[in-house]
Amino acid sequence: MDSNPAVASTLDQVPARLRRARQKRALTLAELGERTGISKSTLSRLESGRRKPSLELLLPISVALSTPLDELVAPPRVVDPRMPQRQQKTGGRLYVRLSRHHEGPQAYKMTIPADQTDPTPRSHEGHEWLYVLHGRLRLVLGDLDLTLGPGEVAEFDTENPHWFGSAGQGDVEVLSLFGKHGERMHIRASTSRDGADEAP
Repeated sequence: MDSNPAVASTLDQVPARLRRARQKRALTLAELGERTGISKSTLSRLESGRRKPSLELLLPISVALSTPLDELVAPPRVVDPRMPQRQQKTGGRLYVRLSRHHEGPQAYKMTIPADQTDPTPRSHEGHEWLYVLHGRLRLVLGDLDLTLGPGEVAEFDTENPHWFGSAGQGDVEVLSLFGKHGERMHIRASTSRDGADEAP
């Protein structure tokens, strides 16, 4: 057993990396065996973690798969997980992006001013999830007219006409999670419509 935890952790990832690299090139174990001279059973044990990887085995596999050796054995790159707190003001609301990547659902912290109390329901494809951090949030969803306080959560299909804003008792802070359609409706469409500015 490897005494260095970092080395052991990296070696534990080699089987899955080998399998992904082979499948990416649409090769079977038998085909990879023909290219490398390594038996199918040995390749199978490498990919299942039952055979400890060695340079003697990994070098010919790396060449056969046209995959750099460091992609198979290098430790994963660690990046600073902290997100920059860049604010964006759109439609009078203040948004702070909480998602690093642009694919998949997007997370934002949103501050809604106290004077945004008049419902303007819209509908679009997707789902939305809201968590109230501070203040009282008014949520209009179809025929429902609800008020949510701190710690309360709402999740809904955005194809239903919906709107949320202040319940008229001060600013509201919420966490919002939505997909691309929701991001376009909340931020991009509002920006192009009202020319809202961004704050650094």
